[in-house]
Amino acid sequence: MKYAIIDIGSNSVRLMLWADGKTLYKKVKTTRLGEGLDGNGLLSETAVERTALAVEEFAVEGQSERAAVLAFATAAVRSAVNGGAFCQRIKKFCGIKVDVVSGEDEARLAVLGALGKRDGGIVDIGGASTEICLVEGGKSVFTRSIGIGAVRLHDACGQDTEKLARRIGAETADLPSAAGKKVFAVGGTASTLASLKCELSSYDPSILQDMPLDLSWVKKETDLLFSLPVGERRGLKGMDPARADILPGASLLLRTVMEKMGLNVVRFSDRDNLEGYLALKGLE
Repeated sequence: MKYAIIDIGSNSVRLMLWADGKTLYKKVKTTRLGEGLDGNGLLSETAVERTALAVEEFAVEGQSERAAVLAFATAAVRSAVNGGAFCQRIKKFCGIKVDVVSGEDEARLAVLGALGKRDGGIVDIGGASTEICLVEGGKSVFTRSIGIGAVRLHDACGQDTEKLARRIGAETADLPSAAGKKVFAVGGTASTLASLKCELSSYDPSILQDMPLDLSWVKKETDLLFSLPVGERRGLKGMDPARADILPGASLLLRTVMEKMGLNVVRFSDRDNLEGYLALKGLE
């Protein structure tokens, strides 16, 4: 069976084509669905339009591949006042029922994708939320969905390091230790940082899978990102230009999580909630 899985995130819409037990390819479009959401609790009409067009394009691509098309949405849609209306719009124009996953299930998706049945942990910094999960003996021992992500932090704090530190500190105050555990970082923040570390001119999951992001490097890279104006950040080798404005705050969030959980290193996983969604639905 062939599947086209569409992940409607708070910063981007992603497509994965899957067949014969493996990922054939992934694509991404940055649409910033969660932009400005904290202001009035509403998805803006322009963000909805951008995102709906991206979903429609990916749905058409999946259908052209003769794949079963499935779509799920995360923090921006589940927290928005008009999230239900957005899903109805997608259903009307694309014929797809959007599965709005809970924060706990969003963490499970990342765990299933990155860890499979192994013990360890995940940190998934999204656009509007961050999921953290630890697994021991095949069971979750800690799962949390934090209500901040790359886009939300940028909207609320911009490049103000003091405001960012206060907001991040308040949201991550009581995280448990994960010292000694193998923890994976998934999502756009982690993939961009891994690409910057390798100075990749184009994204290559075969190079980046399991790439270590050690705390000392994350600290230095965070400081570098804040020291540069957005235009210069876009010129960094490995930078996703669409993330240049939101990456410093998100990098500071990852750094803080690592510090508070006693992690000297996290490893990037290209296998994430797209693969995890198939596993959750028993379709892998």
